[in-house]
Amino acid sequence: MFDTAVFGSLFLTLFVIMDPPGITPIFLALTSGRPVKTQRKMAWQAASVAFGVIAVFGVAGQQILDYLHVSVPALMIAGGLLLLLIALDLLTGKSEEPTQTKDVNAALVPLGMPLLAGPGAIVSVILAVQNADGVSGQISVWAAIVAMHVVLWLTMRYSLLIIRVIKDGGVVLVTRLAGMMLSALAVQQIINGVTQVIQSS
Repeated sequence: MFDTAVFGSLFLTLFVIMDPPGITPIFLALTSGRPVKTQRKMAWQAASVAFGVIAVFGVAGQQILDYLHVSVPALMIAGGLLLLLIALDLLTGKSEEPTQTKDVNAALVPLGMPLLAGPGAIVSVILAVQNADGVSGQISVWAAIVAMHVVLWLTMRYSLLIIRVIKDGGVVLVTRLAGMMLSALAVQQIINGVTQVIQSS
């Protein structure tokens, strides 16, 4: 009833795409200055939102894209533009305004989507669900999805310990570093999307 090969393949694919270690500095930058309780809540919200988005696309992803006439490259370009806007906020210091609305928004966008539940993860899940054979294959696919989001939640939740070590000065440095990383990731995602559009035309 459980296919370890399918589970392992999808889990490793999602781990590489979602990159829990790489999300850590961005999460620290977006949660700096918030109370510990709020930071932990944001870690849970981000993982939950990502799982919700992935689950929806896993169940009806291809139908949603077809209905909206949205291609995967278009999804990649849109996600890249959104990440680029967030990166500019991090680089200019605008993310350091700890309002309650911003707390909620940061957990949903960009953490939940498109950082965690981005185009790469969505497409991988759609394909994995479509290619899964029988009940055992479906169970293995969904087990991998759940396990990956548990790892993401644990990584973000316990990365908060780093803030206590690096203090305010370190947080500012991490914020700028996260902005640079995120801007590079956004540009690369836009380039990949444009390249796929050109190749398919």
